[in-house]
Amino acid sequence: MSSESYLRPGIAGEKAYDPMREPRFTEIATFMRAPLAATLESVDIGLIGVPTDLGVTNRPGARHGPREIRNASSLMRAFNLGLGVNPYELCRIADLGDVHLSHRYDLERQNEDIEAFYRKVKAANVIPISAGGDHSITYPIFKAIAARAPIGMVHIDAHTDTWGEFFGSKFTHGAPFRLAVEAGVLDPKRTIQIGIRGGQNFMDGIEFSRSHGMRVVFIEEFASLGVDRVIEEARAVVGDRPTYISFDVDGLDPVYAPGTGTPEVGGITTLEAQRLLRGLRGLNLIGGDVVEVAPPYDQTGNTALVGATMMFEILCLIADRHFGAGRGERAGDR
Repeated sequence: MSSESYLRPGIAGEKAYDPMREPRFTEIATFMRAPLAATLESVDIGLIGVPTDLGVTNRPGARHGPREIRNASSLMRAFNLGLGVNPYELCRIADLGDVHLSHRYDLERQNEDIEAFYRKVKAANVIPISAGGDHSITYPIFKAIAARAPIGMVHIDAHTDTWGEFFGSKFTHGAPFRLAVEAGVLDPKRTIQIGIRGGQNFMDGIEFSRSHGMRVVFIEEFASLGVDRVIEEARAVVGDRPTYISFDVDGLDPVYAPGTGTPEVGGITTLEAQRLLRGLRGLNLIGGDVVEVAPPYDQTGNTALVGATMMFEILCLIADRHFGAGRGERAGDR
C-alpha cells in the first residue's frame, strides 16, 4: 500500500485512506477502526465516547472506558456472523470522538454538556451509539434524542437504576431512568429491565420500576425462562415504536466482565447477551450505549473487549434496521 494512503485530512496532497484496511495494531485507535469524523456531515451512525464517572456511588474508573473500548474494538471484524450483517456496507459509520465536558467536577453541568452534544447529533439525523462512562450519561442522552416523544428501552443491567436521591444528588448512575421517566423522555410501560439481581440496598428503585409499569426480569426469571422467552417478552414490551438499548456491563457475571464499578455475581453470560441482542433484530432502534466499563479493575483488558463486542452487536442491529434488509421508513420511524 502506498505511503499516500497514510496521509491525514488537512495535509496538502492528501489521499483518502481507510483505517480498516490498515493493520489492527496501527493508527489512532477509533471505535471499530471507523474513520474519525471532523463534522456530522455524511454520517449515518455516530460512535461516541462519554468519558466521565462523576455519577458513581462507589468505585470510579469508568471514565477510562471509552479509550479502552476503542483499543479493544480494533479486534472487531467487519462481518457479524451471527446476524449475517456487514454494517459498513450498509451505511456511513464514523467515530465522532468524545463529548467535551466543560466542567469536570460539576455533574449537573456535565449533564448539560452531554445533552447539548447529542442534540446536535440528533439534529444532523445521526443515530448515536455510545460508550460510557457511568450509567448517569444515559439520562441527558435521552433528553436530547427523545425531546419530542418518550421512547422505549431494552435495559440490560444488574440494577434497575431507578433509585432516588443519593447523598444529596439525584444525578447518579443509579438514577438515570427514574429521572428519564419523570422528565417524560422514557415510557416506562415500554421498558424492560433484564438481569436484575444482587443486594439491592435501594428497594425504592425496584418499587419505582414496578409501580410505573416497567417489566423487571430478575436474573432468576431470566434463568428459568431462557434467552428465547426473554427475547419474546422484550419484543412484546417495546413493540415497533422508537426504542433504545442500554447495556450496563455489570449485567454480565463478573467472570466475563470484572472491570466494572458495581459487579454482581450470578449474572448473564457473554453468549447469552449476544443471543439476547441479536434477538432484537428488526426493532425500531434509535440508539444505544454500553456503559460502566471500568478498565482499572481488569488488567487483562477482557471487560473492554466485551464492551466493544456488545457495542458492535448494537451497531449491526441499527445498521440492519435502518439501512439494510430490515429497513423501514426511516424518517417516519424516528
